[in-house]
Amino acid sequence: MQGVALLGWTLGFLRPYRWRAAAIVALALTEVGLATLAPWPLKVLVDSVLGETPLSSGLTALLPGTMISSATALLVAVVVAGVVIQLGGEMVRVIHTQLQVGVGQRVIYALREQLLEHLQRLPLGHHITHRTADAVYRLDADAYCVDDLIIGGVFPLLLAGLNLAVMFAVLAYVDLTLALLALIVLPFLYLSLRRNTGPISERAESVKLGESTLIERAFEVLSSIAAVKSFGRERHELERFSAAGAKTMRARLGLTWQESRFSLSVTAITLLGTALVLLVGGLHVLNGQLTVGSLLVVIAYLSAVYAPVSEIARTTGSLQQAVVSARRVQELLALPPEEDQPDAVLADQLEGRIRFDAVDFSYDGQRPVLEDVSFAAQPGELVALVGLTGAGKTTLANLIPRLLEPTRGQVLLDGRPVSAYRLDSLRDRIALVPQTPVLFTGSIADNIRYGRLDASDADVQAAANAAHAHDFIARFPEKYATNVAEAGASLSGGERQRIGIARALLKNAPILILDEPTSSLDALSEAEVFDALRLLRRGRTTLVIAHRLSTIQDADRILVLHHGRILAQGTHEALLASTPLYRAMCARLSLGRSLDVSSTSTVDELLQDLSPR
Repeated sequence: MQGVALLGWTLGFLRPYRWRAAAIVALALTEVGLATLAPWPLKVLVDSVLGETPLSSGLTALLPGTMISSATALLVAVVVAGVVIQLGGEMVRVIHTQLQVGVGQRVIYALREQLLEHLQRLPLGHHITHRTADAVYRLDADAYCVDDLIIGGVFPLLLAGLNLAVMFAVLAYVDLTLALLALIVLPFLYLSLRRNTGPISERAESVKLGESTLIERAFEVLSSIAAVKSFGRERHELERFSAAGAKTMRARLGLTWQESRFSLSVTAITLLGTALVLLVGGLHVLNGQLTVGSLLVVIAYLSAVYAPVSEIARTTGSLQQAVVSARRVQELLALPPEEDQPDAVLADQLEGRIRFDAVDFSYDGQRPVLEDVSFAAQPGELVALVGLTGAGKTTLANLIPRLLEPTRGQVLLDGRPVSAYRLDSLRDRIALVPQTPVLFTGSIADNIRYGRLDASDADVQAAANAAHAHDFIARFPEKYATNVAEAGASLSGGERQRIGIARALLKNAPILILDEPTSSLDALSEAEVFDALRLLRRGRTTLVIAHRLSTIQDADRILVLHHGRILAQGTHEALLASTPLYRAMCARLSLGRSLDVSSTSTVDELLQDLSPR
């Protein structure tokens, strides 16, 4: 049943190309018909032109009398007929292959688009807890599964079955005994297939997992190349990659050995079947029951029947890999995506009133990240989130645009739960500036315009001016058309951050979330950017994850998070007077020291750790 369901899922991808698929079937029928005709000119040549067997009544009726009476003319006619049939078959095969491959490629890219769309719609929690390299491998390598199953499986199987039926019918007409002998190999082929399919499938799955791990190793090294080089760990990473590669290689060699054994058994079975038919057919010729030409037709038909069956058997390993890939793709597509509620509304009129009502959150359902978080923020307010590393600040911020879903409680915007808004509309009303802005391949203007794709060049430049990015952009020879290196590597940290701020300014959303937006800026640039942010904050609700004292002091209200809970909230002056943890943190921040949380589990221990040195 699972195989039938998988086949149905696979064939479902052909629906948009059903007319092309119908043309492929028609071409396959034509190909089989021409293959059926191909041996007969040779029979006529051997039996009637070179031998003494009279032409059949059908051919006698078709050919002119002058041609029948002239051996030379008949020879030319038979040879020409053979060439025309063979050439016609080859032309049909070329068109058939081109159309078949074209459908296969369209299906591959359609599946890749579907996979990427689905991956983008999966919750952020999935991407945090699952490997990116595995998703990329499924998107790249596993997406070939439908093409491999259709082009390498379904169509060849149908063609082989059709060939088998037609050739058996003709063989039965020529010599029923030889036709039945030709079928004697099928039970043995089936037994061999049953015996080898399981082990090949298991080995194919091991190869897929190994290759996915190998891609993960390479992806991890190349995405962290600066750290690898700075610690001098090139040899260490190469050894890890080599170990994973050796394991994958052993799995691949094991799969190849299993496939080779299966191919050998199939070849042996078909050779013995052919030998048996030749033996009996030769006896029939010696006994006068069969002509030499008819025996040649039988041999040609045997080749036409056994060749596709043998080819399918030889490619069973590839088919099993395609089945494994198809299951992996199905597993990914079965993951529930982010979805709007049936009665979800647009957030076009969102003013930006935020309220957290007894919110809990956990990534794994066991270890809490946030517990009983409640607070409110109004348009025009700047609310700062402070706390030790791991206190839950970024997680809290990610709940507002529904990048994460609360385990308990509600996050409300303008009095409605965030789940009541359509996702695309909700996120269009929220601008996010991460601590390390993500830059994409393209120009600087493209990266700023990512905040609002329909923005004009003037809008882009105005946002860059407000973020104090225009001056350094203008120094590039191509200015806003300057291409950005991968991940923005050609820009400094401060330049990347100002582009990220310009992107958020351009979006002009009523809710602004800032993850320490000035951490990579010098004091003068920080002051300029804060002036721009003060203008941007007017009438907007702004949440800032703060790690610097300058950011904290600028806030209307500060939330102190500790172990996922709000320990205290208030103004800077009020918290200095009432909250030892906040006072200790400010003391450390004013000294320019980072917070060491490796051994702090209580406020008292933290205060001791934060004492001046």
